[in-house]
Amino acid sequence: MLATRRSAERGYADHGWLKSFHSFSFADYYDPRHMGFGPLRVINEDRVAPGMGFGTHGHRDMEIISYVLDGELAHKDSLGNGSVIRPGDVQRMSAGTGVRHSEYNPSQSERVHFLQIWIEPAERGVAPGYEEKNFDAASKRGRLRLIASPDGREGSVTIHQDALVYAALLDGAEAAAHVVASGRRAYVHVARGEVTVNGQVLGAGDAAKATGVREIRLEAGRDAEVIVFDLP
Repeated sequence: MLATRRSAERGYADHGWLKSFHSFSFADYYDPRHMGFGPLRVINEDRVAPGMGFGTHGHRDMEIISYVLDGELAHKDSLGNGSVIRPGDVQRMSAGTGVRHSEYNPSQSERVHFLQIWIEPAERGVAPGYEEKNFDAASKRGRLRLIASPDGREGSVTIHQDALVYAALLDGAEAAAHVVASGRRAYVHVARGEVTVNGQVLGAGDAAKATGVREIRLEAGRDAEVIVFDLP
């Protein structure tokens, strides 16, 4: 079945400098119906004001993916990594046995708009790690581009979980499809724009959970940017 959830049904937090929508229970937002989907634990859609950000804090045993939609996001961590990611960049941090990091908006005039995605690892206590890659618009135009996988195939970032993460840009007659293997499930998150997923129209912030569905079909996009998760 395909179960849809609209953007307005998500949790929401307004901290002034940070406006955040939570697809799953997170921080002060708790809903026992939405604790995650398989190993997918967090999708936070964050907008951070200019010059503001998250101070140094710690994580353990989580695969954390940052996907920038607009603006710039600066990162520093206890592994010695420091960088600024922009639209098209995908950053993966494996927290493993423990890592501390900070994230902030280096711009003094523009907000940064990004997705922070947490995926539970298949194994706890791995060595912390960091990776960053760019996937330009052309590689996602009219197709599902693999951006994260357990083995780094097709140039994707590597995560410690049997999960596949794809990104697509769809507009007009462009269409894409993904076959879901038996025993697996899929989660579709519309980052922006509008797209039809298996016959259902979804807008920015909307999502669909697919269980027992053999194929995910994306079509009739209107400036759509879509993230698709193939999960155990």
